[in-house]
Amino acid sequence: MGVGVVLRRLVAAVAGVVVAAEAVVLVFVHIVLGRTTHNQSMSIAGMDPDVMSKATYALGAGMGAFLLLCAALLVIAAIRDRAPGSFGRVVLVSAAVTHGVLGALAVGLVGWGAFAVLMLILCLLVLTLTLYAAKNGGDAAAAAPQGSLTPTSP
Repeated sequence: MGVGVVLRRLVAAVAGVVVAAEAVVLVFVHIVLGRTTHNQSMSIAGMDPDVMSKATYALGAGMGAFLLLCAALLVIAAIRDRAPGSFGRVVLVSAAVTHGVLGALAVGLVGWGAFAVLMLILCLLVLTLTLYAAKNGGDAAAAAPQGSLTPTSP
């Protein structure tokens, strides 16, 4: 087992664990926010507090499910040492883009600590995707037939 295989698996496994931990934290935060909204009978612009608290719970559950899906895809990639399929790549790229956008917003709204955490997760996602892309790209180049139309130097 080469260093590249160990690195790919390690990064994917660490990313999976970190994203799963993020899912748990975000679900907990949404539960606290939903309960606070319900207990305080808060409303924004006359909206029903019950609807707001239930929407907060639903958003937390949706975000948690999405992040757990991402974590599962990352752990499966680490165990199999194979790149995620097309669906998996789309999910992981969308998670990376979301973390980038949220990181940019977090600087102004929450602070630099939240930005650093979101950028760490973004880096783990992108590194996992690029390590497996490099592995698959090398295999595809090695498997190209000799008579194919590939650029050659004169």
